[in-house]
Amino acid sequence: MTELRQWLVERLARLCATEADRIDVDRPFREYGLTSRNLVALSGQLAQFLGRAVAPTIIWEHPTVRRLTDHLDGTAQPASKLRHGEAATTVRPGETADRALAVVGIGCRLPGGISTPDGLWEFLRAGGDAVRRVPEDRWEAYRLASPAHATVLDRTTQFGGFLDDIDGFDAEFFGISPAESAEMDPQQRMFLEVAWESLEHAGIPADTLAGSRTGVFVGASGDDFARRRMEDLQGINGWSLPGTTLSVIANRLSYVLDLCGPSLTVDTACSSSLVALHLAAQSLLTGESELAIVGGVNVLLSPGGTVYADQASASSPTGRCRPFDADADGIVRGEGCVSVVLKRYGDAVRDGDRVLSLVRATAMNQDGRSNGLTAPSPAAQEALLAQVYASAGIPSTAVAYVEAHGTGTRLGDPIEAGALGNVLGRDRPQAAPLLIGSVKSNLGHLEAAAGLVGLVKNILALHHGRIPPTLHYTRPNPAIELTGLGMEVVSRLTEWPAGDGERVAGVSSFGIGGTNAHAVLSDLPRPVRP
Repeated sequence: MTELRQWLVERLARLCATEADRIDVDRPFREYGLTSRNLVALSGQLAQFLGRAVAPTIIWEHPTVRRLTDHLDGTAQPASKLRHGEAATTVRPGETADRALAVVGIGCRLPGGISTPDGLWEFLRAGGDAVRRVPEDRWEAYRLASPAHATVLDRTTQFGGFLDDIDGFDAEFFGISPAESAEMDPQQRMFLEVAWESLEHAGIPADTLAGSRTGVFVGASGDDFARRRMEDLQGINGWSLPGTTLSVIANRLSYVLDLCGPSLTVDTACSSSLVALHLAAQSLLTGESELAIVGGVNVLLSPGGTVYADQASASSPTGRCRPFDADADGIVRGEGCVSVVLKRYGDAVRDGDRVLSLVRATAMNQDGRSNGLTAPSPAAQEALLAQVYASAGIPSTAVAYVEAHGTGTRLGDPIEAGALGNVLGRDRPQAAPLLIGSVKSNLGHLEAAAGLVGLVKNILALHHGRIPPTLHYTRPNPAIELTGLGMEVVSRLTEWPAGDGERVAGVSSFGIGGTNAHAVLSDLPRPVRP
């Protein structure tokens, strides 16, 4: 065993109060029960032992003793190739147009009273901030449940991106009885309305889709309503199960509109809606669907998720999401719904649709056994980025802006920034850095709907030729070498960088269980081969 490996094994054994011979060099550090704070401290001690600086995220990049020491000894293969494979083969000239998808409609219901795409753009352009205190009656039932519950709530984070109205619903419009409507998860109600509005925005009458191969793909993971409703055993009735089941969020739209394409709700936590987009893209490209409605929805009916985030030291105690900033101190949860309507680009041209932007490529992967189930993997993020841009046939220097996952956490931001910089930021002209930002600073983290909110922000930015500011950014996180990575955070309304070709943007999402997704957008329609 090398001196470095021996030192690391002994240091880890002391931290875990165990014997050195009980340390498995192939077991992730996090599985020894160490906190993120412990591991960041360990990276600092490692720097002292080596007599040189090491990144505080190095333990997440190489999450076992063997992989870390192999890396530091210079004997390891690049992690992204070793564990996640080579990037996908670049598409051949002419193929990109055949695989491009057109976004033809948008619907949204978001914090800050936002209910239209134009309203969202004006809000983002002006640097709007929709984070506020929890509505007074939102969690009152939990407070009244017991003095113990009230005590927990008193010390729970009180900030978030909350909607003004989650109860309003025109059940009669959708042919739903009052009795059934009362048993429906607000996420079902909201998605029905927002999906309908996205079809209106696309100029597609909903009643013309009956019997069509229209697919519905929705990202959702919150089950607050179901947990509360199904605990009332005496109140369960014939509408309770379909009203509370996540799968029915997608299925109900298919039922109401008589759609015959795939219909599914996707749950990969915070990457859910971008994974739903990826599945919709595959369905369109294979001909399984001729039209796709893609959505994401999240409602914060219970304080449970916030209590968890607090206990995991993930919440911002100041109630502000500060992506990539030196004062970033955690996430701020949010709620809302977004829907987009997609077609194959050639079909959109044939049908005379207004094309808002193109989806050039999508991809998803998994972290595998990273440094803990909920810990991000830098290698997986880099591999995903390399794969999706190779698939799109777009060189890294052509990407002007990436709407990052950007949660404003001390660990997640440096890992994501490092992956973006290593794949898309390096080797760029100093005057043309990769621009990055995050809509979570405006609305909070919409969890299962977050990826699609970022997608819509990019669509609007491409259309208007300007990138909205990321709020609360004043100075870079010292763990992120933005200049060295060839990147810059957009902190004010910024004109889209000038260039000779199309405008290209990306959007990333990462799920707490390790499922990652990325989408590539552009503004210019590509020629379609006859």
